Amino acid sequence: MANKLKIRKSVAKRFRVTKTGKVLRRTATMRHLRRKKSRKQIRRYKVPKKVTGKMATKIKRMLGLA
Repeated sequence: MANKLKIRKSVAKRFRVTKTGKVLRRTATMRHLRRKKSRKQIRRYKVPKKVTGKMATKIKRMLGLA
């Protein structure tokens, strides 16, 4: 009987994988010190960013998907 893979909970909380397999992450610098940032900047930070390359592959592996 093969052992079941454990997923990394810390990674599962920070990243999301779409149905097509893209890895999405949140933008940094959105937690505090928002008063000095422009509304345009804050709006842009809300959109999830794509993770590409080797890092995306590593994240998928940690989530037990690849």
